[in-house]
Amino acid sequence: MLKIGDLFPEFNLKGVISENIKEAFIDVNHQTKNKWRVFFFWPKDFTFVCPTEIAEFGNLHSEFLDRDTDIFGVSTDSEFVHLAWKQQKDELKNLPFAMLSDIKRELSQALGILDANEGVAQRATFIVDQTNVIRFVMVTDLNVGRNPKEVLRVLDALQTDELCPCNWQKGDTTLNVSVN
Repeated sequence: MLKIGDLFPEFNLKGVISENIKEAFIDVNHQTKNKWRVFFFWPKDFTFVCPTEIAEFGNLHSEFLDRDTDIFGVSTDSEFVHLAWKQQKDELKNLPFAMLSDIKRELSQALGILDANEGVAQRATFIVDQTNVIRFVMVTDLNVGRNPKEVLRVLDALQTDELCPCNWQKGDTTLNVSVN
């Protein structure tokens, strides 16, 4: 699995941005840089845990934008499955970010997060800085949802470029190390 300090891989994926089939599909590629980016992967569409996380990332979207950060949700399902799920699930209908399809599993494999037993992306999150360097990685069990507010908190801490203590929140004092 790629780690902190590695470059995020190049990719070119189809995405779904709307539930209206006439304007649903977009192309998203690695050239979308010069901003902070959060990529979060889920195992399968039409499941139970995944929409709770996806919807919460959607609820926090404006806060990520306030930090000049784009969010991309990704699974190994096709863009057509994403569209059908978006049309069927109320909490996904108005998502303000793209649901990307890694159907060839190229990005998941490049990141090292393809689950060997299930053949799907693990529940992984990456924060990537504006120079395309991975600054945060988190992977949880396929059955356990992540906390998007914690991803936002870590993004805030990374963007200070300071030492941030345990449970640090935006606006808190960072650590000042003085050498005597």
